[in-house]
Amino acid sequence: MSYKKKEIKQGINIHNITTNKFKTNLYAIFLTTPLNRENVTKNALISAVLRRGSQELQSQDKISKKLEEMYGAVFDCGIEKTGDNHVLKFYLEAISEEFLPEKEELAKKCLEILTGIIFNPLIENNGFKEEYIESEKNNLKQIINSKIDNKRTYSIERCIEEMFKNRPYGLYRYGYIEDLDKITPENLYEYYKKLISECKIDIFVSGTIDEEKAIKLVEENSTIQNLNARKPIFAENKEDELDGKEKIVEEHMQVSQGNLVIGMNVNSKEQEDKYVASIYNAILGGGANSKLFQNVREKESLAYTAVSTYRRQKNAIFIRCGIEIGNFQKALETIKKQLEDIKNGDFTDEDINNSKKLIVESIRGISSEQDTEITYYYGQELSGEFTTLEEYMRKIEKVSKEEVEKLAKEININTIYFLRD
Repeated sequence: MSYKKKEIKQGINIHNITTNKFKTNLYAIFLTTPLNRENVTKNALISAVLRRGSQELQSQDKISKKLEEMYGAVFDCGIEKTGDNHVLKFYLEAISEEFLPEKEELAKKCLEILTGIIFNPLIENNGFKEEYIESEKNNLKQIINSKIDNKRTYSIERCIEEMFKNRPYGLYRYGYIEDLDKITPENLYEYYKKLISECKIDIFVSGTIDEEKAIKLVEENSTIQNLNARKPIFAENKEDELDGKEKIVEEHMQVSQGNLVIGMNVNSKEQEDKYVASIYNAILGGGANSKLFQNVREKESLAYTAVSTYRRQKNAIFIRCGIEIGNFQKALETIKKQLEDIKNGDFTDEDINNSKKLIVESIRGISSEQDTEITYYYGQELSGEFTTLEEYMRKIEKVSKEEVEKLAKEININTIYFLRD
């Protein structure tokens, strides 16, 4: 496997991942723009409306038919929140040309369709097609309204919202229902043109296509040729200076099980400490050998689930426990004891080794899925510090017990969110 990046115009990069692991090539285009309250709903709606049709293929049926003719190629798109950025993601997956029954420029066709959907949308009367706008507004309303249905993910979202209140990362990636009514086909198209001319654009080609062919493919694409160079507007990776005070937020709903989420700051700006934080998180709640699992769930029987996750881009750790509502205080005390134990060095070399194995295994898994691999290299692009998968594993293996204990003293609880009856 090899990874290469080239800037083809200012603010527009091509990333080539050459690999023989798959029989398919994956083409992806990411549009990156800063998260803000004014545009978060518009971005979510744009990603949904664009998939409905382009100037050339004016409906989803026509897009599907065209892809079917291309040996069952698959198109997908979505919207992600990555640090303080909102990212519109578009993918097209197709069989590699060497497996075709006869010679054909399938890669070129794939890129033409993908760029057509994103950069040459279907426009009527100086705006997006009204029927598509209204349909996707309704779909978006359903998505926003249904976030409450999954109490686990809802609780995590609410903890993030409270912890990052009035900050970009606290925004919901699909936006807000009250903003949908203000959006018209015309003003959404005006915003879209501004977005396309200013956003950071990253084009990924993953598969058997080598660097030279990938660059040629992108540079010869007429739609990409017509894009303007730009000083891209996007948010650099940085940690928020959050209030150090611990706050408790309780929300009442008809639930049979309590959902406890604890958001914690990792107060270190050292890049190398992010590897230490990964080990700390694994010891705390990364698997069946973790302190949360062993003590909160197994030993004290206070939780149905007890896990923690590290959000590297925001340097924050979130603990999540599903608990009996009456066990809130006892569960919170037991969780806090685990945090104190790690601060005091009350964990073993075996804990460190188990955590390293867990993380190294997950790093190895990155290259087993094309979209996961693309997401990894895109994360490196946004971080401004390129680390190969091999380097990543080496840095994890180097972390010492003393470093974990030292970093533990720099971690504090920011927000305790409890969803209860």
